[in-house]
Amino acid sequence: MTNVKANGDGDGDGNGEAGVPSSKPEAQESPENNGYYSELIVSKNALKKQARQQRWEAKKAEKKAAAKEQKKKETERKRKEWEESLASIPEDERTKFIESRVSLRKERMEQKTLEKNSKKERLNKAKEHGQNVVVDLQFSHLMTPSEIRSLVRQIIYCYAVNGRCESPAHLWLTGCKGEMDDQLKKIPGFDKWIIEKENKPYIEALQDRKDDLVYLTADSETVLEELDLKKIYIIGGLVDRNRWKGITMEKAQEQGIQTAKLPISNFLKMSSSQVLTVNQVVEILLKFTETRDWKTSFFAVIPQRKRSQADLEGNADIVEEEEKEEEEEEEEEHEQKDDPLTSKKQCVEEIPSNKLVDGV
Repeated sequence: MTNVKANGDGDGDGNGEAGVPSSKPEAQESPENNGYYSELIVSKNALKKQARQQRWEAKKAEKKAAAKEQKKKETERKRKEWEESLASIPEDERTKFIESRVSLRKERMEQKTLEKNSKKERLNKAKEHGQNVVVDLQFSHLMTPSEIRSLVRQIIYCYAVNGRCESPAHLWLTGCKGEMDDQLKKIPGFDKWIIEKENKPYIEALQDRKDDLVYLTADSETVLEELDLKKIYIIGGLVDRNRWKGITMEKAQEQGIQTAKLPISNFLKMSSSQVLTVNQVVEILLKFTETRDWKTSFFAVIPQRKRSQADLEGNADIVEEEEKEEEEEEEEEHEQKDDPLTSKKQCVEEIPSNKLVDGV
């Protein structure tokens, strides 16, 4: 329905007939009235936002409680299985069995320590020799609290994937201020991350290397053919549900820095837009650093749901290989979960409970 103008100038009325005066007398609005209605609207919006936040927090609390209860049941199940397995073993062999399992766990813990130290070494080496990749976090004022939390989860994933790479990138987080900075600091162990954290925007933090800055944006006309170690690639840290189209391209042009886009359309067809999440872009760059092959990198990272049916059918062999790898990973994960000695808390008092150390 056409909105009624307050001054009744004939552009429309409550009956939807242009030029027909309303049968109801129109109230004269003063600046004070406008202010009152504006405040009223803001208040209603604020209340709705607050109600959504409360619903989200209540749902989160319910999920947390359910997960806790499920974990408790799983621990109890493993404890019973362990006791049953011990009861089925003759007493003279029981001690040897327990010692062998403790020894196995000790080996796993030592292996984790070696992997952790190796990861530290690789990440520190990347500071000098790795590909520089910046996540631009200057868009937090354009995002809702849930979108900021989503971006934080993506950043956690970026760091985890980078740490597992044999040749990791040198990651930067720039423009860490306000709510974004607060959320990042809530990440357990964030202060120990081997990563560059800057409150300043990248244009200031890297002002002496402005000519090397390249903003990766789907709106660029320049296609990225190869990665250059001398360049610093910037990814826009923005979860916006397509509200701010072209904003990263605009920003790069205003700052006078180079832009480029990933050559996605050269190798596969997307079922929707070519906009990817921050962690997907980071993982693609890491995969390309390893393989020097864009097609392999895209197919390894971009989910099948984002690719068109024609593309999936045309690359059936690659899709089949992906599915096989996913199945193998799931089987391995289930095997580890079923072993009572791989969990963080032990179920039997005879076995010492060594605390698992989280990755850096």
